[in-house]
Amino acid sequence: QVQLVESGGGSVQSGGSLRLSCAASGLSVSQNCIAWFRQAPGKEREALATRNRYGIIKYTDSVKGRFAISRDTAKNTLDLQMNSLKPEDSAMYYCAATSSPLFANSCPLSRAAFANWGQGTQVTVSS
Repeated sequence: QVQLVESGGGSVQSGGSLRLSCAASGLSVSQNCIAWFRQAPGKEREALATRNRYGIIKYTDSVKGRFAISRDTAKNTLDLQMNSLKPEDSAMYYCAATSSPLFANSCPLSRAAFANWGQGTQVTVSS
């Protein structure tokens, strides 16, 4: 059974940084398509970054140059380093993964591709 557990959320002032971590069990972060999403109240869940098994990374435009996704193979964790945070980055942040071979290479920035989700961690950025 796949389990994803996020940590590292909190409150920060505009311009600050946070590092989120997602501990995975039942699935290897190095062998599968993995991702970070976020969802603000009243808005759709938004894909932020994905990484496929070959290390190819995609970012949505709103976080390019500010956020960085990485993995720790030894710990089987997926991290999201967030810099230059803005109030509009405030949301619940989720990690996600899929072991489907359909998405092994493409690993798209799409909620529909991901079958496994964590419970989320809240990020609040004040101005």
